[in-house]
Amino acid sequence: MCVQNFGQPFTALIRLASSVANCFNRGTCGDRATTHDEQHSFQHSKCSFSQGKSVALLRQNWDVRNSRVYPQFFDLTTVPSISPCLHYDGFVDPFDIANTKNASFESLRRWRQAALVLNASRRFRYTLDLKKAEGKEQRRRMIRSHAQVIRAALLFKLAGQQEIVFGASALPSTDDYGIELEQLASMTRDRDFFALDQHGGLKGLAGLLKTNLETGISGADADLVDRKNAFGSNTYPRKKGKGFFTFLWDAWQDLTLIILAVAAIASLAFGIKTVGLKEGWYDGGSITLALLLVIFVTAISDYKQSLQFENLNEEKQNIQLEVIRDGRREKISIFDIVVGDVVPLKIGDQVPADGILISGHSLAIDESSMTGESKIVHKDKKAPFLMAGCKVADGFGNMLVTGVGINTEWGLLMASISEDTGEETPLQVRLNGVATFIGIVGLSVALSVLAVLLARYFTGKTKNEDGSVQFVHGQTCINEAVDGVIGIVTIAVTIVVVAVPEGLPLAVTLTLAYSMRKMMADKALVRRLSACETMGSATTICSDKTGTLTSNRMTVVEAYAGKNKLDPPGDPLQMQGELLSLLIEGIAVNTTGSVFLAKDGGNVEVSGSPTEKAILSWGVKLGMKFDTVRSEAIVLHVSPFNSEKKRCGVALQLTNSDVHIHWKGAAEMVLALCTHFIDSDSCLKSIENEKSTFKGIIEDMASKSLRCVAFAYKPYDKDNVPNTREEELAKWVLPEDSLVLLGIVGIKDPCRSGVKDAVKLCTDAGVKVRMVTGDNIQTAKSIALECGILASDADATEPTVIEGKTFRALSEEDREKVAKRITVMGRSSPSDKLLLVQALCKGGDVVAVTGDGTNDAPALHEADIGLSMGIEGTEVAKESSDIIILDDDFASVVKVVRWGRSVYANIQKFIQFQLTVNVAALVINVVAAISSGNIPLTAVQLLWVNLIMDTLGALALATEPPTDHLMHRAPVGRREPLITNIMWRNLIIQALYQVIVLLVLNFQGRNLPFIKGHSWEQETKLKNTLVFNAFVLCQIFNEFNARKPDEINVFKGVTKNPLFMGIVGITAVLQIIIIEFLGKFTSTVKLGWQLWLVSMVLGLISWPLAAVGKLIPVPQTPLSKVVLKPFQLSKVVLKPFQRCRTACRT
Repeated sequence: MCVQNFGQPFTALIRLASSVANCFNRGTCGDRATTHDEQHSFQHSKCSFSQGKSVALLRQNWDVRNSRVYPQFFDLTTVPSISPCLHYDGFVDPFDIANTKNASFESLRRWRQAALVLNASRRFRYTLDLKKAEGKEQRRRMIRSHAQVIRAALLFKLAGQQEIVFGASALPSTDDYGIELEQLASMTRDRDFFALDQHGGLKGLAGLLKTNLETGISGADADLVDRKNAFGSNTYPRKKGKGFFTFLWDAWQDLTLIILAVAAIASLAFGIKTVGLKEGWYDGGSITLALLLVIFVTAISDYKQSLQFENLNEEKQNIQLEVIRDGRREKISIFDIVVGDVVPLKIGDQVPADGILISGHSLAIDESSMTGESKIVHKDKKAPFLMAGCKVADGFGNMLVTGVGINTEWGLLMASISEDTGEETPLQVRLNGVATFIGIVGLSVALSVLAVLLARYFTGKTKNEDGSVQFVHGQTCINEAVDGVIGIVTIAVTIVVVAVPEGLPLAVTLTLAYSMRKMMADKALVRRLSACETMGSATTICSDKTGTLTSNRMTVVEAYAGKNKLDPPGDPLQMQGELLSLLIEGIAVNTTGSVFLAKDGGNVEVSGSPTEKAILSWGVKLGMKFDTVRSEAIVLHVSPFNSEKKRCGVALQLTNSDVHIHWKGAAEMVLALCTHFIDSDSCLKSIENEKSTFKGIIEDMASKSLRCVAFAYKPYDKDNVPNTREEELAKWVLPEDSLVLLGIVGIKDPCRSGVKDAVKLCTDAGVKVRMVTGDNIQTAKSIALECGILASDADATEPTVIEGKTFRALSEEDREKVAKRITVMGRSSPSDKLLLVQALCKGGDVVAVTGDGTNDAPALHEADIGLSMGIEGTEVAKESSDIIILDDDFASVVKVVRWGRSVYANIQKFIQFQLTVNVAALVINVVAAISSGNIPLTAVQLLWVNLIMDTLGALALATEPPTDHLMHRAPVGRREPLITNIMWRNLIIQALYQVIVLLVLNFQGRNLPFIKGHSWEQETKLKNTLVFNAFVLCQIFNEFNARKPDEINVFKGVTKNPLFMGIVGITAVLQIIIIEFLGKFTSTVKLGWQLWLVSMVLGLISWPLAAVGKLIPVPQTPLSKVVLKPFQLSKVVLKPFQRCRTACRT
């Protein structure tokens, strides 16, 4: 048990108790994360008394944001009295971590050191391993320097563990291929151009690997097996998870349990020595068995929890990507990549293995994950080597896989460092503060009880069950005295076990593990634990349109060739030859998708993004021969799609040496670049007088919720094309002026079924849904009306509906004002989304934002909760996000909100239940110890109560499924206290009832008709057993009350949680067994049916009592604020502030 770095004990207690008490008053998320200096300078500004005007004035008069506090005028250490959160001798509230998402290592280390912990290995198991995190970069550098040696050592270790079998040679056989594994691995690792040339360059290497650079490998099962046998699989040995015995050992590391074990052994020894083996082993043996029960139940619970986290981590690492096999694009797991595969790369992808670039355009790789340098490296024929684990920052291309698994530096890195799943959550940190505060109170009580019991024992005031005095000076032998003292110490230590709610912070992990597993079924993969609970506080969701609110099944439903509408849109007979030829040329070449024959030889298949697939499918209807068109053109340069410019372009040279530049993109933006258009009769005409017509066509399409895409081209003089050398072409900026418009299409992407209901559910829950899309403002408005984000056309006025460029042009102050009113933002860029998120966060909103592109990463990172798309999202977006929505559906986002609220609600249920037990047990033991010198609950009984309260209680209450009731109340506010007034009311009523009933039984129980009349010793045993039984049954019945803190009907939905019913049932059955059959071990006697009925009735009364209690109104002001008010900034403390302000002004 440790409270570190607190100086003198008494001062430490004051500081810690006052700061931790304030944890009751902080909201779920706290304020936005601040700088480390700001936290050190004015941590108090975020605490309970910050509601006052004094702190607001301080913020106005001092530049706290930049930590410019003048120490010569003001020093917090000189303030004579302290408020709950003020610095005192440099003290900072260690549990005030506003946002763990970007918390510094220093603040994370500080709260760990401040926590009162009985079992550090268990308490901090699921928090971030700071040493490991700090050493990760050093490990990466070492692998870069000594990759070959580390790989050899790893292979040797694996061979010794028989995890891989090499046969006679030290390496797998590569006889079927013309190159050895080590040669291939070292070529890429060392970027050895000489070795590449020796093997005939890229084409020669592809021949040795039996790969076609255009169509890839065959993909046959036998071929894949051969390649894995020869060059290894794209997996790496993971460090094995902890076994059950490790969790058993961790559960045993509790300091109080160790003390109890020592006391049990001593009691066992003295008992056997004094009474004999037959009777003397009961006291010590019963404590030992109770300890073993606690340890085993705790270990089993923790072990199952760890398995859930391991399964979720495997899901996170299982990236799905495309490969080209047998001329077709297939989606496979990253673990199924083999040497020889041809892998297409695009912006945001992770390079899945080591390889060599086959072809690419503007391909730029972020290698910081491996080199540690945040530098973008451009890849071309002069720098073709690609490293696994890096990210594609720009452009696209194809790569030939040459190294997989532990034959890559990324594989070695992953094999050498275990994935650290530990992470703090705001609720976890706050609960550690609460547990520390309660623990200090409990420790004080236990010491008081110990002192009173020892004093009474040695003064002869403590009596046995038969009424005789336990200790008589000069008569009691040493063995009996020591045994008596051991019994008293055991009781005191057991009170500490019950009083320190060790399971309180761990309940967060338990409910998060349960929620994460269930959220997977609801198509949400949690990457950061804190996002689960923060999502419950979300006040606004900034959602993409395409694929999230809409179904992402796009089809071309309207098409215009020049000014003429094609009906049906896929009829090529309505266009003349030249226009049709140019349009097909632009569709086939200016794309990142592809068209290929199905495996069964039937209809053609189309791959690519949903928009690309819709356009390519339309091109096929127009008679496009995809491969033929592409083979007749040489691509000179590509300008990839840019979310700022909203268009992509390609320069190509035809067989007759003509050069065409094709552009495709947002219709109104492409139209603005056009000076001519080609009509359906293939006549070239000026667009000057027709622009209004085309704008009308675009607006008409947009009003029908269609995505408008325009096609344009420009004939280009080949003499003006830069030198065909690759480096000069790479710098070429494609001309985009004086374009010729070829056509405009309207692509329908219908709203997802159920999205309107999901939006309404959010609105009812107090969560505002905002649409942020790159589409035309009219299209965005139309979809918003369809989805229910906009109620009517009357709402569609600025700034409710706004364009990204308009919002971007506002000042920072105006953006903060306007952001609150924005519902739809059209034609927005990723930077606009980031600005909106920042403005909303500054305004106090808890913001969830969805994103799928690489450029969305800053907004995903900046938001309180970043939600990336699992289907269309890039790997960069996924890594920057907190939760991955696996089906890209907005309804799944709403389910995440529901689960987030459930996490917070379940923790509150458990807190209410546990604190009721804490208060009742402590008060009963203290009053009984002071008044009579004995306590009614023995060590074994208290250990059983602790098991009910901690592990079993957490399992029962922290795994309650979410209910519809959660979505009919406002989000949990930033400043909302952890223990609400409703919880305080319920807690006080139940605890008061239990204390009164049990104290009455303890002091007057002998007078009950079913107890009175027996011998004094039997009466004492019956009375103490009744107290114990009534206490446990009160907890069992109170578990039902804790399910619904704010509802009268506590049984609603109880049958939908079999785990809760099972645990309650098991607890009740075990209690019966303890009373009726284990009396020797638990110091109880059998109770008649009358006393069982009394116990049941006393427990049952808690139900109507709770129902009546819920009719009592509670004040709006949190109780914690009322209690802490006397300790807040007093007039004495305010004087130095006022003097300082005066000095600063002068």
